[in-house]
Amino acid sequence: MKGKNYRRPEGMPYVRREYIHGAPQPKITKFTMGNPKGDYSYRVSLLPLKRVQVRHNALEALRVAVNKQLADKLGGENYYLRIKAYPHVVLRENKMMAFAGADRLQEGMRRDFGKAVGLAARVEAGKPLVEVEVKPEGVEIAKNALKVGASKLPTPCTIEITPLKTVQA
Repeated sequence: MKGKNYRRPEGMPYVRREYIHGAPQPKITKFTMGNPKGDYSYRVSLLPLKRVQVRHNALEALRVAVNKQLADKLGGENYYLRIKAYPHVVLRENKMMAFAGADRLQEGMRRDFGKAVGLAARVEAGKPLVEVEVKPEGVEIAKNALKVGASKLPTPCTIEITPLKTVQA
Protein backbone atom coordinates (compact mmCIF):
# COMPACT_ATOMS: atom_id res chain seq x y z
CA MET A 1 0.00 0.00 0.00
CA LYS A 2 1.03 3.58 -0.48
CA GLY A 3 2.01 5.93 2.32
CA LYS A 4 -0.88 8.27 1.53
CA ASN A 5 -3.31 5.56 2.67
CA TYR A 6 -2.06 6.02 6.24
CA ARG A 7 -1.93 9.83 6.26
CA ARG A 8 -5.28 10.55 7.95
CA PRO A 9 -5.47 9.64 11.66
CA GLU A 10 -8.83 7.84 11.75
CA GLY A 11 -10.33 5.70 14.48
CA MET A 12 -8.66 4.37 17.57
CA PRO A 13 -4.86 4.10 17.43
CA TYR A 14 -3.61 0.50 17.46
CA VAL A 15 -0.78 0.76 20.00
CA ARG A 16 -0.85 -2.10 22.53
CA ARG A 17 2.37 -3.81 21.47
CA GLU A 18 2.11 -6.50 24.16
CA TYR A 19 -0.87 -7.93 22.21
CA ILE A 20 0.59 -7.43 18.74
CA HIS A 21 2.79 -10.25 17.50
CA GLY A 22 5.26 -9.25 14.83
CA ALA A 23 4.97 -5.49 15.28
CA PRO A 24 7.93 -3.88 13.49
CA GLN A 25 10.67 -1.87 15.15
CA PRO A 26 10.74 1.86 14.37
CA LYS A 27 13.13 2.81 11.56
CA ILE A 28 14.07 5.95 13.46
CA THR A 29 16.41 5.08 16.34
CA LYS A 30 18.09 8.36 17.30
CA PHE A 31 15.86 11.18 18.48
CA THR A 32 18.58 13.65 19.56
CA MET A 33 21.68 14.68 17.63
CA GLY A 34 24.35 17.33 17.98
CA ASN A 35 25.63 18.89 21.19
CA PRO A 36 23.02 18.96 23.99
CA LYS A 37 25.30 20.96 26.33
CA GLY A 38 25.82 23.93 24.01
CA ASP A 39 24.96 27.52 24.91
CA TYR A 40 22.21 28.27 22.35
CA SER A 41 20.24 31.47 21.81
CA TYR A 42 17.47 30.37 19.42
CA ARG A 43 15.10 27.44 18.95
CA VAL A 44 13.89 26.79 15.40
CA SER A 45 10.83 24.50 15.28
CA LEU A 46 9.00 22.69 12.47
CA LEU A 47 5.22 22.84 13.04
CA PRO A 48 2.72 20.86 10.93
CA LEU A 49 -0.31 22.86 9.78
CA LYS A 50 -2.71 19.88 9.84
CA ARG A 51 -3.39 16.96 12.18
CA VAL A 52 -1.68 14.07 10.45
CA GLN A 53 -0.15 10.63 10.88
CA VAL A 54 3.55 10.49 9.93
CA ARG A 55 5.09 7.11 9.11
CA HIS A 56 8.35 6.07 10.76
CA ASN A 57 10.27 5.98 7.48
CA ALA A 58 9.21 9.60 6.79
CA LEU A 59 10.47 10.60 10.25
CA GLU A 60 13.78 8.87 9.56
CA ALA A 61 14.10 10.58 6.16
CA LEU A 62 13.38 13.93 7.86
CA ARG A 63 16.00 13.28 10.55
CA VAL A 64 18.69 12.25 8.05
CA ALA A 65 18.05 15.23 5.75
CA VAL A 66 18.01 17.85 8.54
CA ASN A 67 20.99 16.38 10.39
CA LYS A 68 23.09 16.20 7.20
CA GLN A 69 22.38 19.86 6.36
CA LEU A 70 23.20 21.00 9.90
CA ALA A 71 26.33 18.87 10.29
CA ASP A 72 27.74 19.96 6.91
CA LYS A 73 27.13 23.69 7.38
CA LEU A 74 27.46 24.19 11.16
CA GLY A 75 29.64 21.29 12.31
CA GLY A 76 28.63 18.67 14.86
CA GLU A 77 29.08 20.83 17.95
CA ASN A 78 27.08 23.95 17.02
CA TYR A 79 23.49 22.66 17.09
CA TYR A 80 21.15 20.41 19.03
CA LEU A 81 18.47 18.57 17.03
CA ARG A 82 15.47 16.87 18.68
CA ILE A 83 12.76 14.78 17.02
CA LYS A 84 9.66 15.30 19.19
CA ALA A 85 7.30 12.68 17.70
CA TYR A 86 7.57 8.96 18.49
CA PRO A 87 5.93 6.37 16.19
CA HIS A 88 3.59 4.43 18.52
CA VAL A 89 0.70 3.54 16.23
CA VAL A 90 0.98 0.16 14.49
CA LEU A 91 -0.25 0.23 10.88
CA ARG A 92 -2.00 -2.80 9.43
CA GLU A 93 -2.55 -3.98 5.88
CA ASN A 94 -4.73 -6.71 4.42
CA LYS A 95 -2.35 -8.13 1.85
CA MET A 96 -4.15 -9.47 -1.19
CA MET A 97 -2.91 -12.30 -3.39
CA ALA A 98 -2.00 -11.12 -6.87
CA PHE A 99 -1.78 -14.05 -9.23
CA ALA A 100 -4.01 -15.97 -11.63
CA GLY A 101 -6.80 -17.77 -9.80
CA ALA A 102 -6.40 -15.75 -6.60
CA ASP A 103 -10.08 -14.79 -6.69
CA ARG A 104 -11.02 -18.42 -5.87
CA LEU A 105 -8.69 -18.52 -2.85
CA GLN A 106 -9.24 -15.25 -1.10
CA GLU A 107 -12.21 -13.86 0.79
CA GLY A 108 -11.38 -10.21 0.07
CA MET A 109 -12.46 -7.85 2.86
CA ARG A 110 -14.56 -10.36 4.79
CA ARG A 111 -13.43 -10.50 8.45
CA ASP A 112 -10.48 -8.32 7.56
CA PHE A 113 -7.95 -7.31 10.21
CA GLY A 114 -4.54 -7.12 8.54
CA LYS A 115 -0.93 -7.77 9.47
CA ALA A 116 1.37 -5.19 11.04
CA VAL A 117 3.35 -3.46 8.28
CA GLY A 118 4.75 -0.30 9.86
CA LEU A 119 4.56 2.36 12.54
CA ALA A 120 3.32 5.94 12.61
CA ALA A 121 3.26 8.96 14.90
CA ARG A 122 0.06 10.98 15.25
CA VAL A 123 0.97 14.66 15.17
CA GLU A 124 -1.30 17.54 16.14
CA ALA A 125 -1.41 20.78 14.14
CA GLY A 126 0.81 23.47 15.65
CA LYS A 127 2.78 21.13 17.94
CA PRO A 128 6.53 20.98 17.19
CA LEU A 129 7.65 17.92 15.26
CA VAL A 130 11.35 18.85 15.17
CA GLU A 131 13.30 21.39 17.23
CA VAL A 132 16.78 22.69 16.49
CA GLU A 133 18.65 24.84 19.02
CA VAL A 134 21.36 27.07 17.51
CA LYS A 135 23.46 30.17 18.08
CA PRO A 136 22.45 33.41 16.28
CA GLU A 137 24.68 32.75 13.25
CA GLY A 138 23.03 29.35 12.66
CA VAL A 139 19.37 30.46 12.55
CA GLU A 140 19.16 30.79 8.74
CA ILE A 141 21.00 27.49 8.22
CA ALA A 142 18.61 25.71 10.62
CA LYS A 143 15.64 27.30 8.88
CA ASN A 144 16.83 26.07 5.48
CA ALA A 145 17.57 22.60 6.89
CA LEU A 146 14.03 22.34 8.29
CA LYS A 147 12.64 23.49 4.92
CA VAL A 148 14.46 20.59 3.27
CA GLY A 149 13.20 18.20 5.95
CA ALA A 150 9.60 19.44 5.62
CA SER A 151 9.56 18.15 2.05
CA LYS A 152 9.81 14.61 3.46
CA LEU A 153 6.53 14.97 5.39
CA PRO A 154 2.96 14.30 4.19
CA THR A 155 1.66 17.68 5.38
CA PRO A 156 2.43 21.38 4.86
CA CYS A 157 4.58 22.81 7.65
CA THR A 158 5.64 26.16 9.02
CA ILE A 159 8.88 27.18 10.73
CA GLU A 160 8.88 29.09 14.01
CA ILE A 161 11.92 30.87 15.50
CA THR A 162 11.90 31.41 19.28
CA PRO A 163 14.61 33.26 21.25
CA LEU A 164 15.77 31.26 24.27
CA LYS A 165 17.47 34.18 26.02
CA THR A 166 16.45 37.79 26.42
CA VAL A 167 18.84 40.16 24.66
CA GLN A 168 20.16 43.02 26.84
CA ALA A 169 20.43 46.37 25.09
